[in-house]
Amino acid sequence: MPSGWRFRGRQVDCDDSSHAMTDVTALASPPAPDTRNPALRFVLVTVFIDMLGIGLMLPVLPGLVGELVDSPDQQAYAYGLLMMVFGLVQFLAMPLLGALSDRYGRRPVLLLSIAGLGFSYLVSATTTSLVVLILARLVSGATSACMTVANAYAADILPPSQRSKGFGAIGAAFGLGFIIGPVLGGVLATSGDIRLPFWVAAGMSLVNAVYGWWLLPESLPREQRRPIQWKQANPVGALTHLRSLHGVGPLLVIYALVLLAQWIMHTTWVLYTTFRFQWTPADNGYALCLVGLMAVLAQGVLLGGLVKRWGEVSLARRAILSACLASIAYGSVPEGWMLYVLIVLNMLAFTATPALQAVVSHAAPAHEQGLTQGALNSIASLCTVVAPLIGTPLLGLAASLPADDWRLGGTFYVSAVLQAVALVLILRYRPAPRHDDLPPVQASV
Repeated sequence: MPSGWRFRGRQVDCDDSSHAMTDVTALASPPAPDTRNPALRFVLVTVFIDMLGIGLMLPVLPGLVGELVDSPDQQAYAYGLLMMVFGLVQFLAMPLLGALSDRYGRRPVLLLSIAGLGFSYLVSATTTSLVVLILARLVSGATSACMTVANAYAADILPPSQRSKGFGAIGAAFGLGFIIGPVLGGVLATSGDIRLPFWVAAGMSLVNAVYGWWLLPESLPREQRRPIQWKQANPVGALTHLRSLHGVGPLLVIYALVLLAQWIMHTTWVLYTTFRFQWTPADNGYALCLVGLMAVLAQGVLLGGLVKRWGEVSLARRAILSACLASIAYGSVPEGWMLYVLIVLNMLAFTATPALQAVVSHAAPAHEQGLTQGALNSIASLCTVVAPLIGTPLLGLAASLPADDWRLGGTFYVSAVLQAVALVLILRYRPAPRHDDLPPVQASV
């Protein structure tokens, strides 16, 4: 199961905050952000609806693709193409939307993104053409990257003492949308109309855009806007920064292998359960909701205590081992209900990627943390592009086999192999001295 789905606030580069004057109140405990602020409330609603809409699609999009093709193997190939297109465009658009918002302001970019997302859902709900559905996913991938702008808007309107809790609230809205979305999408699909979740997602997005048009003020003053710097808007450029961090090369390989394995399972989960166990969208909605709940429990409740007990590297080793064993089991179980049990038993695997991120962050100086985490997000985005190119063709080769044929679980076995390689590498890994353990540099007079 895709244990890498993490419910965290998206990373934002808030360099402008370093120029702000220090407030005396920052020395005390930061107060909770005022969620009654209409602008912040709109940002939280936007993030929730963004993830809710994506969650609505997860259990039903493969079924919609199945209506537009002639065979299960074509369904697997076409669905993989949709996932690849979505990931690629999102990867390219995420830094670009941020740069556009720096140039033209947050409000127009955010509103156009929300409206574009609603339009893409509307087209998906009405089309009878696979080509048009692919074009709609192009728009959806680009406009779903509005998370970057939403976080930048929050950074604009919140004082420095409240930003961490503000981003925490955004992360909570993100996770809540994913937990509710798949269940709602699966239940709506039981009405007999698999397109109904698309109509609901379109309506929510477009209503949110109209609501924002009347309510949302601009957060970035004209005098603080800057021209687009295309070098910074290049998502690949951020990856070169990681080469300068001492001792993280093996970690980056481990991180990429773990994420690639998770996304291979993610892109084939609904099709696999449909082909093998004849699961309905509702069945998959409940399973994906359980994934969200386990992720919240593992990362929001247990992670801190586990790190304190074992340390980040040791925790990552245990988490990767759990994911590897679970992947083999996912592809081998004879009954569908066993998948729910495995999701719960595999809860430790949800701590792998945040633990690895923490280890990488120790190798970066404080003033480069935003850039470092942004580069890690770029690796994650690239995995969402590569995974469908591996997983769905492999599943497509087995799609016409009997439901009890072991080869239907081939994508999970490939994921297990990737995780096994990552496990070998991290067992041999010896952490370099932590950057935050080094003595501070003395300032010259």
